[in-house]
Amino acid sequence: MLAVNGVRLFTRRAGTGPSVVVLHGGPGAHHDYLLPQYDLLARGRTLLYYDQRGGGRSPVSRETPVGWREHVADLDALRSHWALDQLTLLAYSWGGLLALLYALEHPDRVARLALVSSAPATAKWRREFERRLAERMADPRIAEARAALQTSPLRTSDPEQYRRQAFALSVAGYFRDPTVAIRMTPFRVTARTQQAVWDSLGDYDLRPQLKVLPSRIPHLASRVIQGLFDPMPIEAARELAALLQAPVIELPTGHAPHVEATEKFVRALDGFLPKS
Repeated sequence: MLAVNGVRLFTRRAGTGPSVVVLHGGPGAHHDYLLPQYDLLARGRTLLYYDQRGGGRSPVSRETPVGWREHVADLDALRSHWALDQLTLLAYSWGGLLALLYALEHPDRVARLALVSSAPATAKWRREFERRLAERMADPRIAEARAALQTSPLRTSDPEQYRRQAFALSVAGYFRDPTVAIRMTPFRVTARTQQAVWDSLGDYDLRPQLKVLPSRIPHLASRVIQGLFDPMPIEAARELAALLQAPVIELPTGHAPHVEATEKFVRALDGFLPKS
């Protein structure tokens, strides 16, 4: 546990070698659901994980602000604690947007951005994501599976397996194949933190700032990784990659390439992230 900016953040270290800071999604989730697959990237490098304020093992009081500016400030405080002059950020989902916000606020402190299934750079694209996800969750296969689970004897005979399957059905719309959701490590989202972050961003549009980011950080190396079947719009990922003048690697997955195509996910990142 590290004390930064008046809160206590849970941190975890894996591997040895050059440091890569991992930003989980949410907002309001925690790093555990990136495991065990992300740890495969800890060969020849150090992965520095943390649970962002207001989620997982970094809870805060209801009076504690948890907007995007606080998240950016926490990341910079951790950078200082870890004695890193510049950051390589491996960022998933909402973590991708957090990485972009950090780079815009501290362009001199970022060396590499690896954005996986990143939340989009505009509120408009985020609304389209929500529409597509709702459409996916209305899939009759998911409704039928949920009804079958509710009437199954698992609730009493094997409560842990019941909870596991119920979680998988709650996130099935994120996957190309809903049956693969059972492979994801379960997680929870703190609703207050999630809502506070989106409220703090408002009707955001980072595109004008991102367009000039490559000129502000000439040394910046970026890579965008996105699933072709992700409810997070692939069009938004392509637009983001163009703004960053970065390649986009499109995988045959939904929102969780680390779960759905682990080997391809690791291969796409292993040659990009610094390694000893």
